[in-house]
Amino acid sequence: MSNDRTAEGNGIKATYDETETERRLEFEATGDEAATARAGTSAAIAQNREGYAMLKVRPTADGDELERYYGFDMALDHAAELLGVSQHDLPVPPAAEDMGM
Repeated sequence: MSNDRTAEGNGIKATYDETETERRLEFEATGDEAATARAGTSAAIAQNREGYAMLKVRPTADGDELERYYGFDMALDHAAELLGVSQHDLPVPPAAEDMGM
């Protein structure tokens, strides 16, 4: 399944969603045998709905904030670290490509 809000690759599924207050990009390791991501792990990046605040990295979409970043690349790097992969292994849905300041 792929549309502007989901993407899959390297054993990771990415889902972009918007709540009443946030834009959220969540990554889940799917357990694909060819993947390098640790099966069962997840990471999330959240930003306020207006899209101008710092990005928050969390272990899950509703989890506690681990760190804040201005740049999307830095937030992706931290999310990739949580999954045990390179930042370049993370699939990013088109709807989430403009996250960050």
